[in-house]
Amino acid sequence: MGIIGSLQWIVYLLLSLVVFATQLFALVDAIRRPAGAFTAEGKLTKPIWLAILGVAAALGFLSLPLGGGVNLGFIGLIAVVASIVYLVDVRPRLQPYGNGRGRGSGGGGRPGGW
Repeated sequence: MGIIGSLQWIVYLLLSLVVFATQLFALVDAIRRPAGAFTAEGKLTKPIWLAILGVAAALGFLSLPLGGGVNLGFIGLIAVVASIVYLVDVRPRLQPYGNGRGRGSGGGGRPGGW
């Protein structure tokens, strides 16, 4: 493998790690949200989102190029899209409900929503 091939592998590894971290972040965030918030906002139920994001994270892990990762192609793309949909559509709607630790509305959180 030449220098270009090594550079391509490093870029692919970094992108794969970013995608997997995003999928894990979405899954952990969904776990922390109260179940009633999902249905109150007209979204799929919490167990359904946990299943979707859990499968997405598992596929993201399987596609990591560490020790023979699997190229999942279109299925991997669907897994990434599922996590992004949660993060840009569902998560913002759930934030006013807090993180499920008894905080009620999200008034006591950090500024900026992160």
